[in-house]
Amino acid sequence: MDISPSAMANATVQMKQAQTIQQGQIAVFKKTMDIAENSIAQLIQSVPQPPSLATSGNLGTKLNVYA
Repeated sequence: MDISPSAMANATVQMKQAQTIQQGQIAVFKKTMDIAENSIAQLIQSVPQPPSLATSGNLGTKLNVYA
């Protein structure tokens, strides 16, 4: 099976272009993941801490339930 030099050069160029496109897509994906990670971290930090259990009395010393 003979492959012409021009066909081989064309295939090489196409592979290089595909690699470049793929690298760009990976870079965009990584940036999107970084943005999502930062957004989730901010969301988690914004959740208020639940009140602590009561230390004395009949209510709130065993179970801490709030809405």
